Amino acid sequence: MIGQYAELKVAKLVDFGVFLEGEDEALILLPNQYVPPKTQLDDTIKVFIYRDSEDRIIATTLTPNATVGEFAVMKVKSVTNIGAFLDWGLAKDLLVPFSEQREKLQEGLSYLVYVYLDSSTGRIVATAKVDKILKDVEVSYAEGDEVDILVGKRNDLGFQALINDDALGIIYKNEVFGHLKIGDKRKAYIKKIRPDGKIDISLQEQGYQNEVPKLGQQILDMLKDEEGFLPLNDKSSPEDIYYLLKMSKKNFKKSIGLLYKQRLITIEEAGIYLVQ
Repeated sequence: MIGQYAELKVAKLVDFGVFLEGEDEALILLPNQYVPPKTQLDDTIKVFIYRDSEDRIIATTLTPNATVGEFAVMKVKSVTNIGAFLDWGLAKDLLVPFSEQREKLQEGLSYLVYVYLDSSTGRIVATAKVDKILKDVEVSYAEGDEVDILVGKRNDLGFQALINDDALGIIYKNEVFGHLKIGDKRKAYIKKIRPDGKIDISLQEQGYQNEVPKLGQQILDMLKDEEGFLPLNDKSSPEDIYYLLKMSKKNFKKSIGLLYKQRLITIEEAGIYLVQ
């Protein structure tokens, strides 16, 4: 139950909150500030169960950034002699012990972590060694698969990202168009699976056949919305193209090339025009 949500019945009303009936009829305090208005005996309340700063099991109606068994990106609030404390969304911050850090976590920065219950202490803690958690997880992705990603740390190559909560991949910085930051959740695509099992991710769908018709239709739709003109052509900067269309310059050029061959647009120095 610790580290998870539960729907518990109110067993006792007291001046400083209510006691909820937990497992084996154990009473768990829900402090006054979290008790819903007009709460009565035998009401059922959905709460999150954790340990307070004095290691007592306690309940809250606040929503943590992650429960036990989940991944999340969280900001470091402070660093002490036992580890880094993360802003967890609860009154008590979440500890990442030094032993669970590959590199020393820094105050004010955000990191991808996994929340778990320490078997020796019974406390909820987190680890930044996400690769250790995922090393024995079997995955079967194919190139081109659509996935959900959570953007993790940035490095010299680009951005590390968590794929569907069961694998890690990388988005290379030369394929990032527009603003991408740690903690972003996006749809993405498996670009390449390397012989060593490492995964390259793309924010854009791969393959000319699948990609260009969809993006071409997107350009046509925007041209119609903008009275038949967009101030973009094959010489426009990647940043300008992404700002207006949220696609890479490579895909933009492929798409307008196809639309031009189909005689749906003309390409001028000022931009592209919809053929009337």
